[in-house]
Amino acid sequence: MPSTSKPVIGVISCNRTVEGEDAYIVKTRYVDAVARYADAVPLICPSIENVGDADAIIARLDAVLLTGSNSNIEPARYGAASGRAPFDWNRDAMSDALIKAAIAAGKPVFGICRGLQEINVALGGTLVDQRDGPEPALPHHAPDGVSIDDMFGYGHRVALEPGTPLAEITGAKSIAINSVHYQAIGQLGRGLVVNARAEDGVVEAVSSAAGTPPILAVQWHPEWRPEGRPHDLAFWREIGEIARSAASQ
Repeated sequence: MPSTSKPVIGVISCNRTVEGEDAYIVKTRYVDAVARYADAVPLICPSIENVGDADAIIARLDAVLLTGSNSNIEPARYGAASGRAPFDWNRDAMSDALIKAAIAAGKPVFGICRGLQEINVALGGTLVDQRDGPEPALPHHAPDGVSIDDMFGYGHRVALEPGTPLAEITGAKSIAINSVHYQAIGQLGRGLVVNARAEDGVVEAVSSAAGTPPILAVQWHPEWRPEGRPHDLAFWREIGEIARSAASQ
């Protein structure tokens, strides 16, 4: 298939300091996953200050992907009195604007980890942090100080809700996932449908209700070395198919 016929998926950036200067960055594993496993063209969307440009950005895309990040969403955005740094205010603002612009334009929105949380908050939901309560029965993050391989190697199983998009594309009732997060969905956002839960009830995947612009988001990291994990490869294939369908309309 010629590259010009592939759908274009925008990948949001984070804001970091590189060599003493402000920079818009995206970890390569997200961009590479869009290209390799979704068979789409990735286009990095900088989290610029002018969120009014979100409509113009979305107009040039077939879909948008909100990635994971080491930053947390600023707590005032979901009505919390406090939260844990680091924060990325420009990304918070741009992700919110991109989500709402994409939904208004009827274009797909995909999310991974922080991206799922951004979607939930944009739709009026809330977040909770496991570190703010008693020691959880099921930790969702590896202990501090481990290697990156061990951090992304930590995980648990989740149960898939029958009849939901994730259950249908994986053909499974439960799957083993990696787990690299402290924050999670508290109150579910408007119009979102739970696709997967951990045994402690934490929401691990969501989609949009039938008849609304497509949303598909997971709390884990399917972009991290997905070879050999059929459910993560199925996630990326579905992203590609949804974006292709949107591009053809």
